[in-house]
Amino acid sequence: MNRNDVTEMIIGVKIAKSIKWSDVAEQVGLSKEWVTAGCLGQMTFDATQAAKVGEVFDLPAAAIALLQVVPYKGSLITAVPTDPLIYRFYELISVYGTTFKALIHEEFGDGIMSAIDFKMNLAREPHAMGDRVSITMSGKFLPYKSY
Repeated sequence: MNRNDVTEMIIGVKIAKSIKWSDVAEQVGLSKEWVTAGCLGQMTFDATQAAKVGEVFDLPAAAIALLQVVPYKGSLITAVPTDPLIYRFYELISVYGTTFKALIHEEFGDGIMSAIDFKMNLAREPHAMGDRVSITMSGKFLPYKSY
């Protein structure tokens, strides 16, 4: 068994039991965004969190142990994503990436936004012309240092 097998087990049980990611997050006690990333193999759960995920998804001990191993991060199977929803994020960065970079550098200076000291919130935003997806990302600014 490997971490990808655990992800497939989780997805299988999620579908079979009609489990919502937000319900799993509530049981674990963390955000739905972070818990979903962990269940999909992108984050490391501690022992307590892994045990709770194991309980929710009826996972064997070996799977619970693998939830606690630091994963190989990055889940895209191709350099340019082919899934239409994920491709839109690729397209967004292709179009607005230089804008993000210019505005962050103008506001903060030379550095990057952390994806480690980071949080995200995804929510439905009601709109008369059709509901919108609202994603808020917040990452610590990390300036480059001279040495």
